[in-house]
Amino acid sequence: MERQIKTVLTTVNYEGWHWDKLAGALAPANIIRADKNDAKAISEALKEADAAILGGDISDQILNEGKHLKWIHCDHAGLNFSARPEIFQRGIILTGSAGRSGPVLAEHTFFLALSLIYKIHELSAQQKAHVWGGRMYVESRGLYSKTMGIIGMGFTGREVAKRAKVFGMKVLGYDRNCGELPEGVDTMFCADKGESLDELLRCSDILVLSVRLSDETYHMIDGRAFEIMKPTSLLINMARGSVVDEEALATALQTGQIAGAGCDTFEYEPLDTGSPLWDLPNMVITPHCTPEMPDLTAQSLEIICDNISRYREGRPMRNQLAIRDVYTKTRPKE
Repeated sequence: MERQIKTVLTTVNYEGWHWDKLAGALAPANIIRADKNDAKAISEALKEADAAILGGDISDQILNEGKHLKWIHCDHAGLNFSARPEIFQRGIILTGSAGRSGPVLAEHTFFLALSLIYKIHELSAQQKAHVWGGRMYVESRGLYSKTMGIIGMGFTGREVAKRAKVFGMKVLGYDRNCGELPEGVDTMFCADKGESLDELLRCSDILVLSVRLSDETYHMIDGRAFEIMKPTSLLINMARGSVVDEEALATALQTGQIAGAGCDTFEYEPLDTGSPLWDLPNMVITPHCTPEMPDLTAQSLEIICDNISRYREGRPMRNQLAIRDVYTKTRPKE
């Protein structure tokens, strides 16, 4: 069944050929551009907009005033703060730009893992003190022959798996839906088949989180999970902070339940200055930022333009969220 796009509200700050390509893909629709902070302009556009391409998450204003919206695209990957129950109750199609940064997020995963294995904090302190600490790796082992468990086999998880194989690792994967075995994965565990996370937790030397945050995955890694994991294991979180119970993580690191953790995301950001995670010697923190792809906007555009065609032709949309992706837990700090 074909669908029309008549009026589009867009708050993405594209310029030059990026904007020209988006406008061309949307033609002949009426396009209303507004700054994401211009509430008056957005309100005016929402009187008639049936589609929206947003530079951020869905705001209360868009949800409350966008009475005619049938499709909303949020131009970033993690849509947990947009995946509100009302979106699905109203039958609005919600899509995002997941996958545009998969390769560099995978690189970031290995930066965190290698920083822990190669004791980046200790190395930095020795360099500043002009100390030649040549025996710091006597008890250490590199990535080769270790087992990496990846929870969430979407774009980032698949890129991580391919790179893990280059390092000579065994790779276990876990996802809610399991089809064809992804490249680089030796064994898959599937939630929809009733398979537990426990075996993957028990076997993994490095546990990588790249799963979508939803009510299903909120605090998926909690005190019980840390009890199952090896005391020599490392946790790497490239998903959203709320996938991990941070209080349980701090305890696990302090008591030696696990050997270390590297996290790019946290439940509330920026991470509170009083959090014990800042000062733990077996913790590596990056402030939710990753080097960009060569042309991140072009990556987004490819997804958006494809979805414009898919929407009009009534075909399945890329990166479309489903009712099970609803997130009702933590909200962003005001």
